[in-house]
Amino acid sequence: MTQIDKRILNEIQRDFPVCQRPFKTLAERLNLSEDEVFNRVCSLKERGIIRRVGASFDSRKLGWTSTLVAMKIPALLLEKTQDLLNQYDEITHAYLRDDEYNLWFTVIAPSKEWISSILSEIQKKTGISEMFDLPAVKRFKVEAIFNYNDED
Repeated sequence: MTQIDKRILNEIQRDFPVCQRPFKTLAERLNLSEDEVFNRVCSLKERGIIRRVGASFDSRKLGWTSTLVAMKIPALLLEKTQDLLNQYDEITHAYLRDDEYNLWFTVIAPSKEWISSILSEIQKKTGISEMFDLPAVKRFKVEAIFNYNDED
């Protein structure tokens, strides 16, 4: 990554502008052109350095609920199950673990009933009944901000 890329990453992690032309606002802050900022962000996303650009909301403050789910998936069904999970907007994270329960994911929805409906649907579509629904008992929020300074 270039020093300019690092400056852009630092800026968008903490203070992405919510306005009609956010890349113009970023460009003004960074003394760059709007096109350069936009193209660099697109390039960082295409290269997998940026996973997504979007807002993060506190689902609890919105009255929503969430849960962590662990599934025991046979190797032959793993890819098919992952493809199925990717179809749900309510599933925000999914990852593999080297464990008996090898596929874990989070679900955020307006109600527990909505989550139950999604999980039932996933079980029905996959034929897999070995699933743990693990709603949070205590919330721990870790903010992951990466500081890219000019010395790196």
